[in-house]
Amino acid sequence: MSSKVIDITTELLNPILEEKNLELVDMEYVKEGKNWFLRVYIDKEGGIDIVECGEVSEQLSEKLDEADPIKEAYFLEVSSPGVEKPLKTLEDLKKNIGQNVFVKLYEKIDDEKTFEGILKNVENETLSIEYKVKTRKKIVEIPYEKVAKARLAVMF
Repeated sequence: MSSKVIDITTELLNPILEEKNLELVDMEYVKEGKNWFLRVYIDKEGGIDIVECGEVSEQLSEKLDEADPIKEAYFLEVSSPGVEKPLKTLEDLKKNIGQNVFVKLYEKIDDEKTFEGILKNVENETLSIEYKVKTRKKIVEIPYEKVAKARLAVMF
């Protein structure tokens, strides 16, 4: 059910985003307590503002009302992915070379399943991340197929 709603919503949403030069970062259709939520995360180079989110929300809401793919009551939320934007594809990672990232793996590398550091390179479907162990800098090479999740990470 959830994947069908996401597929239909993506189909309705893509022309709206193309017209506004925006990109779909992520989408989820989830039940929390008694309520269903359709959450759409959009972005563009340089970031997105609340006015753009509102415009997309209004246009998407109209399209969803016409197509009526969701039978139960739900809340539509359109927003920015925030500062810890998910990096869902190899292309997303390539666009963020030089940024601080957090990567969670399917299986351990160097006895670790998570790494946070500077994404130094993405080449031949392998990520190079510079991270610190105490005061020493190290580089880890991670094959893309071992990446379970990746996102931008805020440095403190």
